[in-house]
Amino acid sequence: MKYLIRTAAISFFFVGAAAANEFESELKNLAAGQIAEIASAGEVVSAVNAQNEITGSYDQAKIDELDGKWRAEADSVDQPFIDEVLEKPLSVYLADVQEASGGLFTEIFVMDAKGLNVGQSDVTSDYWQGDEAKWQETYSAGKGSVHISELEEDESTQTLQSQVSVPVVDPDSGNVIGAVTFGVNVDNL
Repeated sequence: MKYLIRTAAISFFFVGAAAANEFESELKNLAAGQIAEIASAGEVVSAVNAQNEITGSYDQAKIDELDGKWRAEADSVDQPFIDEVLEKPLSVYLADVQEASGGLFTEIFVMDAKGLNVGQSDVTSDYWQGDEAKWQETYSAGKGSVHISELEEDESTQTLQSQVSVPVVDPDSGNVIGAVTFGVNVDNL
């Protein structure tokens, strides 16, 4: 019996891996086109630059404190810190972009040079993304980098999704100043 379960798990793994590769080319094209265009929008660049001025001096203890506060509020009825971020003009802009995508984008969130959320279309589970590949393999990797996550099934919507992340580049300096992640419903590609 264990052998059958193990065999089924291995078969599922290979099916999942094949599916992830099947969409990689389309996701990279999306990253180079529509996603890159949104990542370079004035609303995104100015909000990231403004937050970098504030968070640039934060040490890891401060980052951990803010992330802990966010996580605690995510499970609470009272969410003043989360509400503050969701009410920012950038978050409103990202929610509008998500809505206008016709279901292609399931979430959008922008991160600063520390990996902290600047704005988002929906609530994320944490505030600090700096310890995750979506930020590390884009912000740290520089201009032109793209991170594409594995496919995941969203149980509530029964859709296959992948996260696509790219750096945010300041057009004036040419420097990478942050990153942006898009949840992409691959059924809508």
